[in-house]
Amino acid sequence: MGSLFRSEEMSLCQLFLQSEAAYACVSELGELGLVQFRDLNPDVNAFQRKFVNEVRRCDEMERKLRYLEKEIKKDGIPMLDTGESPEAPQPREMIDLEATFEKLENELREVNQNAEALKRNYLELTELKHILRKTQVFFDEQEGGMHTTESMTRALITDESRTGKAMGPVQLGFVAGVILRERLPAFERMLWRACRGNVFLRQAMIEDPLEDPSNGDKVYKSVFIIFFQGDQLKTRVKKICEGFRATLYPCPEAPTDRREMAMGVMTRIEDLHTVLGQTQDHRHRVLVAAAKNLKNWFVKVRKIKAIYHTLNLFNLDVTQKCLIAECWVPLLDFETIQIALRRGTERSGSSVPPILNRMETFEDPPTYNRTNKFTHAFQALINAYGVASYREMNPAPYTIITFPFLFAVMFGDLGHGTIMALFGLWMVLKEKPLAAKKSDNEIWNIFFGGRYIIFLMGVFSMYTGFVYNDIFSKSLNVFGSAWSTNYNTSTVMSNKALQLDPKGMDYAQTPYPFGLDPVWQVAPLNKIIFQNAYKMKISIIFGVIHMLFGVFVGLFNHRYFKNKMAIYCEFIPQVIFLVFLFFYMTLLMFIKWVKYSASATVVAYSEGCAPSILITFINMVLFKAPDENTGDCSPYMFAGQSGLQKFLVVVALLCVPWMLLAKPILIMRGRKEAAHQPIAPYSNENGDADGLNQHNNGAGTQAGQQPAQQQGGGQGHDNEEMSEIFIHQGIHTIEYVLGSVSHTASYLRLWALSLAHAQLAEVLWNMVLQNGLKQDGWIGGIALWAVFAFWAVLTVGILVLMEGLSAFLHTLRLHWVEFQSKFYAGLGYAFQPFSFEVILESSSSSSED
Repeated sequence: MGSLFRSEEMSLCQLFLQSEAAYACVSELGELGLVQFRDLNPDVNAFQRKFVNEVRRCDEMERKLRYLEKEIKKDGIPMLDTGESPEAPQPREMIDLEATFEKLENELREVNQNAEALKRNYLELTELKHILRKTQVFFDEQEGGMHTTESMTRALITDESRTGKAMGPVQLGFVAGVILRERLPAFERMLWRACRGNVFLRQAMIEDPLEDPSNGDKVYKSVFIIFFQGDQLKTRVKKICEGFRATLYPCPEAPTDRREMAMGVMTRIEDLHTVLGQTQDHRHRVLVAAAKNLKNWFVKVRKIKAIYHTLNLFNLDVTQKCLIAECWVPLLDFETIQIALRRGTERSGSSVPPILNRMETFEDPPTYNRTNKFTHAFQALINAYGVASYREMNPAPYTIITFPFLFAVMFGDLGHGTIMALFGLWMVLKEKPLAAKKSDNEIWNIFFGGRYIIFLMGVFSMYTGFVYNDIFSKSLNVFGSAWSTNYNTSTVMSNKALQLDPKGMDYAQTPYPFGLDPVWQVAPLNKIIFQNAYKMKISIIFGVIHMLFGVFVGLFNHRYFKNKMAIYCEFIPQVIFLVFLFFYMTLLMFIKWVKYSASATVVAYSEGCAPSILITFINMVLFKAPDENTGDCSPYMFAGQSGLQKFLVVVALLCVPWMLLAKPILIMRGRKEAAHQPIAPYSNENGDADGLNQHNNGAGTQAGQQPAQQQGGGQGHDNEEMSEIFIHQGIHTIEYVLGSVSHTASYLRLWALSLAHAQLAEVLWNMVLQNGLKQDGWIGGIALWAVFAFWAVLTVGILVLMEGLSAFLHTLRLHWVEFQSKFYAGLGYAFQPFSFEVILESSSSSSED
């Protein structure tokens, strides 16, 4: 849990591996997922690296596997996924895998080519069968007892008499074929125009769709037959058919020949159907056998590819027998990594042990926060704003509590919180089967990834809903109301002007044991006024405490990095400014709640004499004296309040130049003192060179140590101009002073969204569900069923989903801006170890997309 509060200590290490053992060692490190390798060949082209041929072989194997996967999915064959991750195979096993994939691909391509050729022949025979059937009708006698050829002849003779040209004995020719149905109208127009009406076209639709052998799509076609005279028209007709991609088939003119051809076609179709079935069965068997191992093959190939990609980051020594790598490792896992390296060496059969040496560096190490499935979602919220600087305080552990709590303040409803908590609990309990489905729905993955956040938000909302005594805009009278009345129910429910006296017999002088008294739910006018005052004040209280806690978290950063200047010049004035102004305002709220009441015996402490906190705070900041001519009431809550408030404001105002000038002045004085000190003699012993390097670099860090720019003594500003230091300190001071005011006001969103949520729930109840309760009898039962369904849909869709998302975003803003700005820089970069698990997850998600 230590790394949850502050990132892990990291160390830069140099790794020496024998060439024969490098593959096995990197494989073990990939299974471990705790080492981030650096690229030692940044200027070398990817195609000029040592293991580029192995990477290409892996790419080729992956291409073949994707082809197999596409064919398996095309046939709807389920792929076996055991959920286990096989180990990366040895390099010598690559040859066997390549041979297996090559054999499967060639066999499958050959089967597909044969199947496509058979389907093409089957399509041609099917089209010829339809042509023989449809054209038989064309050649038969029609109702007038006249052959089609005679009809064509008569049409051409009529055309001859019209043109006035002599014509001998008519000898007609014809062509028959099939064409796509959507091309038929344009085809007919083109024939008429190109042949000037000297052709006769008959067509008939093929009712059943035909399968295109190239892509398997279903297409609709029509049979046509064209009669013409002469070779010139014949050539023109064939060219038009070719242009429209119509398929022509031989069609005998004699009826006996057509019948013989039809019988032969049917026989060949039956034979082809049998052969196609056998081909498909063979293809299915090949794909079923491949589907059993496809997932494991993908894992093996991707692991091999990842290993060789990582080996390409290494350097070769001069003897070409040793690989040298540099990597970031967590110090706590140093022994675990060495054990994994020894295990890899033993697997490879090498006798030379690997060497892992720690190095000193001035680079900033990566940030690594160790998380589990519960804390991962909260850490992701923090990293979405910015990755923490190395060894900086991590806001995630505090966010685990503050995030669902502040959300619940805005979403306080026992009913809506129960719905959200049950949804989150269902995802938590069904975690393993839901994760195994690996859905590619992005919205569902977001919900499932934040299942623990949703569950906690629902549970906290149930708690605040119980405090607000609000369940679907109604109250629960669990402990019995402390208010009583002598009026009847109709008078209480209908008379909006009726008020109960807290000083008399109407109030039992004992508050409701937990939360708000349920009687406030039937006070339509006073309820909003009462809850507004209550929720507004607790919003300011929570906001000030949250910001003050953020400032104190910053103190842990300053102490860890030994930055005394930041403690004295930033932390102390910031705390004084925030406490003397805004925390004092929250104390006034508690004093007002405790000191003033309706049952007070002294008039000055009665409810009518309670001063306004807002007016008091404004007068305090403006040094304005309140109006004391208020009779028995006093504008002050306690003795000496006026003098104390002036003192607090003066000290808070003095903190502004303190924050603005103290740090730049101390840095300036430190530089002057350093300039008058004698130069130390250069020494090459006992680490003096390291001190010189630190002096030259200024902002360097050593692995496993704190960043030098955050240490005391003004380090980190050596190369910065004084004018820039003054400007930056001025910006930070203005940001903090104005931010304290704006951030305090920003927490009023807790009150605003809570009020809006409660009012929406009440409107939904009064305008929807209440109407379903007004009907009596069986009609009322049906109406209530329909109205309740509509109310439930609106409740889940608007109040739970939309209002929940709105409250979630506002809570996120309160953490990112109001809380984290007090201590969190977020200028680091994440630790990205070489991990097979991460690589396989990213590869599977990209392949699904």
